Amino acid sequence: MLYVVQLDWQDKDGVSRLDTILEYALAGTPYKLISHLEEFIALCPDTALRTAPDGKDRQLLFAVNLARGGMNLSYARLLYHLSCHSHCLEGWTGAVLVDGSEELFTKKIGRELIFMANRAGCAFPGKPLVEGTGSLYNFNVQAKLQGIDNLQAYKESARRLVKKVTAFVPRWEGMGQRVLALHASSRRTSNTLLLWELVRQHLPPEMSVQEISLRNGSVVDCRGCSYEACLHFGEKGDCFYGGVIVEQVYPAIKQCDTLVLICPNYNDAVSANIMAFFNRLTALFRKDWDTFAHKRIFALVVSGYSGGDIVAEQIIGALNCNKNFVLPGHFALMETANEPRSILGCPHVEKRAAALARRISGVAYA
Repeated sequence: MLYVVQLDWQDKDGVSRLDTILEYALAGTPYKLISHLEEFIALCPDTALRTAPDGKDRQLLFAVNLARGGMNLSYARLLYHLSCHSHCLEGWTGAVLVDGSEELFTKKIGRELIFMANRAGCAFPGKPLVEGTGSLYNFNVQAKLQGIDNLQAYKESARRLVKKVTAFVPRWEGMGQRVLALHASSRRTSNTLLLWELVRQHLPPEMSVQEISLRNGSVVDCRGCSYEACLHFGEKGDCFYGGVIVEQVYPAIKQCDTLVLICPNYNDAVSANIMAFFNRLTALFRKDWDTFAHKRIFALVVSGYSGGDIVAEQIIGALNCNKNFVLPGHFALMETANEPRSILGCPHVEKRAAALARRISGVAYA
């Protein structure tokens, strides 16, 4: 059963554009509408569905209607509930539909909701977000390619999203046998790499773990080749700019089941080399986008002061929303540590590292 969580920002006097989109997208799909937070709380108590390893019949479509300024007070109440109940969505899979009244905030709110639901245990398939800006200008390309108008392109995208989330069944067992860990840090000073070592020591010995440092060799960022040029190189598993990304990272991405990103917080963002990896992945994605839908992403984020959530959301946007990687529940381990090796003084950090290792190795609820 698909549960549609539509918490509107005010009492409606008529049919909204989001209502029209949902009517089209849900046609022929059995679903139940959740229109009040109290219903959601009853549906998803914090007692965690730990006996439901396959996520079957536990699917959520979050539908958010935004007023001016990206406001929705019912949505804010939902986020508060998710933040207070960190296991209430264990065993659930989700997708997000955001309809806006202006050109801003739809992606921001969508990415934020994915992050908050994921912290409560919800898993997401690749590309789980459909957003409609006020003008629907963001559907110009899709409409042109399909030979339809922007509103119809929006409806079709929403329908595909419903089909995706209802068909998605996360199967974690056996998915973590080939792990790729990417970093761009110095082992001498990096708390994030030290945190990874705490995680890695709890991984089963039979797992294959490959580490690649993006500090080794020049990592040239994407320079914005034309679509045709990028597709041409991508079809050969190549990129015009070559280097470690093509020689080491592309083959490793193809072979891995699970990608672990080791990301210290640099000015409230991932480091330049990790960002270059995001951008350069486009060439490979154009050719192998469907295989990315069977790969999981995890992240370790260490901040010197604060802002780990910003970095985690950046990773969600780049790899889950954009590049089609699966987002398992509780995908990110976020810590705060400043001085070298001070990560070891974080309370219960080893326990959290061990829990992440269990999730990487295929234990859904760790």
